[in-house]
Amino acid sequence: MDEPQTYTAFAGVGRIASGDLATMLRGVKAYQERGDSQPVLIFEDATGRQVDFDFRGTEDEVLERAEAVSPKPGPGRPKLGVVAREVTLLPRHWDWLERQRGGASAALRRLVDEARKREPGHERARLVREAAGKVMWSIAGNLPDFEEASRALFAPDPNRFDALVAAWPGDLRDHFTRLSHEAARLEAEDEPNLA
Repeated sequence: MDEPQTYTAFAGVGRIASGDLATMLRGVKAYQERGDSQPVLIFEDATGRQVDFDFRGTEDEVLERAEAVSPKPGPGRPKLGVVAREVTLLPRHWDWLERQRGGASAALRRLVDEARKREPGHERARLVREAAGKVMWSIAGNLPDFEEASRALFAPDPNRFDALVAAWPGDLRDHFTRLSHEAARLEAEDEPNLA
């Protein structure tokens, strides 16, 4: 089963909300209603991509609009959230897929699920580091030792990274060290068990 999409919102160097879409939107809306004027930047945790939402109106209106722009299920099995997209394959690939139990779509879903289960920890760690790097470039680029910290993140050298970001504002430091350690943990899963 897929993990739910999570988001983190920052105002300047302070983290104001983190969690699923509704939790994050409620946190940002509450921040704005307090009259705080720092611009808010919101990031998808899985990709580091910056996203924008329309915060006009009430909290319920904000949530309703955000959910309305979420990808709508296409043809197929809407309750499962199936999304139709084009796949280009050679005829021999289509022939093989059509002979599989459940047809081409079911076979592709099974193949993707199996590949994701076998995805090595170092590959998942790379994705965590890339997401962290995107957010760092967006909100921490002017902080001391940023370039060295970025190198340590991707080296990977979590201990050096921790030392380089130790003087950063607490919310940023905590966010990035958590991601750095998560990437190191994922890579450690690939190490053979020597016990």
